[in-house]
Amino acid sequence: MASIYRTRAGREAIAGWCVTQLDGWPVTHERDVVTAHGARTHVVAAGRGERTVLVVPGTNFGAAAYLPLAAALAARCRLVVADLPGQPGLSSGERVPKAGRLAWYGRWLTELVERTGQGPVTVVGHSLGAAIALASDSPLVQRQFLVSPGGLTRLRITPAVLTASVAWVLQPGSGSSARLLRVMHGHGRAPRPELVEWMTLVARHVRSSADPGDVVIAGRDVVRTVVVGGADVFLPNRTLAPVVRRRLGVELGVIASAGHLVVDEHPEKLAELVTDEEQWSRSGRPGHCAG
Repeated sequence: MASIYRTRAGREAIAGWCVTQLDGWPVTHERDVVTAHGARTHVVAAGRGERTVLVVPGTNFGAAAYLPLAAALAARCRLVVADLPGQPGLSSGERVPKAGRLAWYGRWLTELVERTGQGPVTVVGHSLGAAIALASDSPLVQRQFLVSPGGLTRLRITPAVLTASVAWVLQPGSGSSARLLRVMHGHGRAPRPELVEWMTLVARHVRSSADPGDVVIAGRDVVRTVVVGGADVFLPNRTLAPVVRRRLGVELGVIASAGHLVVDEHPEKLAELVTDEEQWSRSGRPGHCAG
């Protein structure tokens, strides 16, 4: 399979940034590399608890770009964050073939849960990660917490998104990265400098992948909660809500004023929802996790 990285130096630059971020992370953690569905997979583990929360990132993001959410979760439970194979980070850089991509990732996640889960498992999937969670039929997963979920409906591409995305690809730099991140954030939100650095490296060194397409949802019983930012540029809640109701049988929770990067904007809020037992008992009721 072809590499997602343009050059070996680019792969090393991405890996170096991830290692630097994790080395400087004040949360006590362990790093490991496991093989899942034949792919080298880097994972970060932190926190303690009877339940494992496994975070699956979105497109172009890796574990080291999710540290605010990881810190909030690690304070409440046992946490595992994975770098996706075929996405920038510390896992395999071989591109996953487009045909059957979500099915492949679903099998990968099923194996990863077997290797890293302890006790009942909750999968937190963001964007592409949410689609991957839906594609997995792991019997060890009791709960799915899906944030800005991909795979359920086509992403909306506005002129602002298109302009910012083209500039990010053709003119990689801190300015174009910050512009794209501002579009992905809620109104008036400034992106973290670390995310600007990350997206600049990704633009320069990675052949980015596209919308994952429609997910075939694994046919098994699992308790699901679905949330989206009220200002998500890709997934307007008025469009997403009926799709979530029809395909998953639950009501969409909306976090007011948040954007597609709600994971970076409201890490404490999301961590509270993920670990709140009362919230899970209300899953499926209208507005059960609106913030």
